[in-house]
Amino acid sequence: MAERTSRIPGFFKLPPDERLARVAEITGLDDPTRQRLRDTGNLPAEVADSMIENVIGTFNVPLGIATNLMIDGEEVLVPMATEESSVVAAVSNAARQCRDSGGFHTAMSGALMIAQVQLVDVPNPEFARLRILEHRDDIKAICDDTDPVLLQYGGGFRDIEVRVLASRTGSMVVTHLVVDTRDAMGANAVNSMAEAVAPAIAEWTGGRTNLRILSNLADRRLARARATWNTATIGGESVRDGMIAAYDFAEADPYRATTHNKGIMNGVTAVTLATGNDTRAVEAGAHAYAARTGQYRSLTRWEVDAHGNLTGTLEMPLAVGLIGGATRSHPTARACLEIMGVTSAERLARNIAAVGLAQNFAALKALATTGIQKGHMALHAKNIAVMAGAVGDEVDRVADELVAAGTVRVDVAEAALRRIRGEG
Repeated sequence: MAERTSRIPGFFKLPPDERLARVAEITGLDDPTRQRLRDTGNLPAEVADSMIENVIGTFNVPLGIATNLMIDGEEVLVPMATEESSVVAAVSNAARQCRDSGGFHTAMSGALMIAQVQLVDVPNPEFARLRILEHRDDIKAICDDTDPVLLQYGGGFRDIEVRVLASRTGSMVVTHLVVDTRDAMGANAVNSMAEAVAPAIAEWTGGRTNLRILSNLADRRLARARATWNTATIGGESVRDGMIAAYDFAEADPYRATTHNKGIMNGVTAVTLATGNDTRAVEAGAHAYAARTGQYRSLTRWEVDAHGNLTGTLEMPLAVGLIGGATRSHPTARACLEIMGVTSAERLARNIAAVGLAQNFAALKALATTGIQKGHMALHAKNIAVMAGAVGDEVDRVADELVAAGTVRVDVAEAALRRIRGEG
């Protein structure tokens, strides 16, 4: 093993296999570990190397299919990439329980993204604000010239907003470029427009432009989903009322709301990842939107309709795309879009919103009835069995013993595996 160091001159210039060899030499990786890292699965090494820097391999995440979803009258199979047990099963189960009432109904507010241009060192910020607004048509021309392809597809500049913000360093003037990005997530397009507009804004106002970048609070790009669950189907009024009480807890308390929304994002992030979209952007936007009132709250709303049935709604920013980035370059992402049958970014976002609502229903029902651990740990038992060394049909046999005992731990799994193998 070579001397351990993180200083590897020219590392980024090496091909992936040579990078792996250097890392293995420095860290002492054994041959089986090296071989696992060489196996890049369904993402060719050369493609992975074009996506990020210093690639030595890939990290495979299980890809499952959520079933039973009826979305806007259409049968939809939804790919979900996640490492967490019970997530895919929860969506499938929740979707099955609302099929008899029409499944999920979805909508989208539009495909508008915002780029921000920050102007500082302005002695008269309110005057500068009006000067910028007067140049709306000039700004539109600059933006549309920056991305003529987007214009050809019906997108492009839509409007501006100009705000004066107080800060520790004094007043700053922030211009919002509102852009329709169509089937693109839009980060590159709006960032380029902000860069192009910035010099003109500085010239018109006498200020100095600083940051020029999109906002991931995509509140002009809201995905909406709603569904109704028949009270008898979900287990009666006591289950329904328990779910409402759990939602009320999340709406009132940020500590509960954080975990409540994490459950929603279990589904949202899994589909976002499976389709090669930016999970961090979606998550940041969702949590910022949840705090838009000044208190962090639930992204969903749960009520009882006039017939006594449970109704749920979800509204959240969902900036996803079908063109560019990993969505275009990753072969598995393209396959997932094909499985889902989506041909527009809007349709993808609407499907993701339906999955998020289904995930939240499943979590609330589990919490209000058996508790979250029973179902989750029953599925997690297989993971524990594998960790204990079980292979083949041993995995199910060990998992069954763990569930029957009500104790899902590695030491218990190891003891069960020894019994199965007749080792005492």
